[in-house]
Amino acid sequence: MSNMEKMELHQPEELLQPGERLDDLCCGGFRIIQDPENFCFGMDAVLLANFTEKTDGRIIDLGTGNGVIPLLLCAKGRGRDYTGLELMPGPYDRARRSVILNGAEDSITMLQGDIRKVKELFSPGSFQTVVSNPPYISGGSGLMNANREKCVARHEIEVTLPEICRAAAYLLPEKGSFCMVHKPFRLPEIFRLLGENGLEPKRMRLVQPKKDKAPNMVLIEAVKGAGPELRVLPALVIYDEEGQYTPEAKASYGG
Repeated sequence: MSNMEKMELHQPEELLQPGERLDDLCCGGFRIIQDPENFCFGMDAVLLANFTEKTDGRIIDLGTGNGVIPLLLCAKGRGRDYTGLELMPGPYDRARRSVILNGAEDSITMLQGDIRKVKELFSPGSFQTVVSNPPYISGGSGLMNANREKCVARHEIEVTLPEICRAAAYLLPEKGSFCMVHKPFRLPEIFRLLGENGLEPKRMRLVQPKKDKAPNMVLIEAVKGAGPELRVLPALVIYDEEGQYTPEAKASYGG
């Protein structure tokens, strides 16, 4: 049965819960279930999915939230099969239902579990590629949102960057890739943690909101057990002078 035939078996109204909405991912006809009262995906997730290179192996997204990255990777055909690991029950359930909505059960598996306990869930070297859009704010710094989902997504209160890097190193075989989006101000720490876990930075791309603005995101790919040589790609500019998406930013959304 094709994905389209599976999708026709599941009408949106059967899978949506009160207050939820359907968003078009503008890629392969895929849609995603989101709850506007809770954490919804942003451009960083879209850019990370676009940054992740194609593999013939398995891909896992650590802290998948509502599952947007596995859904996009599947729609783009970037891997062989896809797993999303999410701790919070609300986002996990929406991710699970989004997979059903898109008829992608044969390709995408959503699991509810703790990144810090990957050794209990998977064998070492189980995935060729690990991706993560982790919380950006360390410790208890910054103003915390009263909404638990939003708070966990933004602050390192359930999982930290060191724990994510250790999990990625465990899940990857030699020469496997770890792709992550983060904030430039934490680059020194990111490089240190990658090195401590045998993950060598190989590609990096800064993301600027406008051509004359400082970067506010960074995309990094590290390879387990690789030699030292970092390729810095040209910066990605999101908005032009008129405040519209640049052609490259628009292409990240599938046009």
